[in-house]
Amino acid sequence: MDINIFNSLSREIEKFEPINNNSVSLYTCGPTVYNYPHIGNYRAYVFADMLKRFLQYRGYKIKHIMNITDVDDKTIRDSKINNKSLKDFTEFYTEEFFKDRDILNIIPPDKYTKATDYIDEMVSMIEQLLEKGYAYRGDDGSIYFDIRKDKEYGKLSHFKLTDLKTNADGRMKKDEYDKENTEDFALWKAWDENDGDVYWETSLGKGRPGWHIECSAMSIAELSEQIDIHTGGVDLIFPHHENEIAQSECSTGKQFVKYWMHNEHLMVDSKKMSKSLGNFYTLRDLIDKNINPLAFRLWLYTAGYRTKTNFTLESIKASEVALKRLNDAFLDLSEYIDGSIDKEYKNKLIAYMSNDLDTPGALSLLWDLVHDTNISKADKRATMLDFDNIFGFGFDKLKNDIIPQNINELVSERELARENKDWAKSDELRSRINELGYEVKDTDNGPKISKI
Repeated sequence: MDINIFNSLSREIEKFEPINNNSVSLYTCGPTVYNYPHIGNYRAYVFADMLKRFLQYRGYKIKHIMNITDVDDKTIRDSKINNKSLKDFTEFYTEEFFKDRDILNIIPPDKYTKATDYIDEMVSMIEQLLEKGYAYRGDDGSIYFDIRKDKEYGKLSHFKLTDLKTNADGRMKKDEYDKENTEDFALWKAWDENDGDVYWETSLGKGRPGWHIECSAMSIAELSEQIDIHTGGVDLIFPHHENEIAQSECSTGKQFVKYWMHNEHLMVDSKKMSKSLGNFYTLRDLIDKNINPLAFRLWLYTAGYRTKTNFTLESIKASEVALKRLNDAFLDLSEYIDGSIDKEYKNKLIAYMSNDLDTPGALSLLWDLVHDTNISKADKRATMLDFDNIFGFGFDKLKNDIIPQNINELVSERELARENKDWAKSDELRSRINELGYEVKDTDNGPKISKI
């Protein structure tokens, strides 16, 4: 069955055909490590993880690279504010990102590339652009990409240079700028006093790289000059990904990326996340509210990756209830270990995911599987585990809780009350069990006890 995905470059659904048979090169724009990523950032990382999981599920061999931006305007600014060296400052937030990654059950890429480890590759690419006439040195000593020399500039974002505003000198030294403006962007930033001790002495002069050149140099160094898939949030289409294309293709003369895949924005309470509005959440904020982070992963699947989503605490709590039900359903099958994957369900899952990663349909299919009484319990367990290779809920890590003796005694007492049809006492005992942090579910095979 063909895999069909939406390519942001063509703005069409296309059949996925990797450049080299069954090998897929995948690049994901990773975090800028100056703070804890917010949940909107994690939509991008969970999306890339789910994409990778599905491609692996279909038998593709993946080489996945994710960058760590450890030098840019923000990291320099905030390391100075915190009176720390750039290295110490960024390494702290890099390690915190790795902790979040593991909590969300995201498979690590084959390699994390830190920008500061690839300065030589960036300098080499900039020298190529200078030699070919696509770059020039400005009067401030920085080196800029001349976007008007690139006849295809704007092909990803579909902006026309004639429709965009330009500032007085036509150059932009800042890493980020809004999409109503277009300027020649900085490839290499000449040192100034705001950079402090962050600089490299190179053939380009004393300075540091611009943000956009970092991803181009790192991806080409690790994945070659042509990449199958590049992922990121829609907020990166312009200027970051547009500039990546320009500098990469003008340097190599080849198409940089075959398939661009972007996830949509995540809104919070129907608004853009903002600390001033009190709707800014990191993964730690969810944990502090006693929300299972994997419920956030499930919640993301309830909408397609190209659908703008609205996060609320009510919706995430509903997803937490749903995740608990899925976990309980799997744990109820713990003793049935010799089953086979149901081929009909497997084929349906592939059909949903091959349709531009239709996770809402795939999630609905998982519930159909859970409620299906026509499939053996052993086969159901095996098929749920198979599905989880894509979903990443961590079914294989689940273990039945050890129930304290006093809870078991209360449950036994409740069972006796039920046998005697003493429903008032049965309800009273259920309430006592709940107050102690456990719940009891009556099944055909007797009571099932679990933590609340």
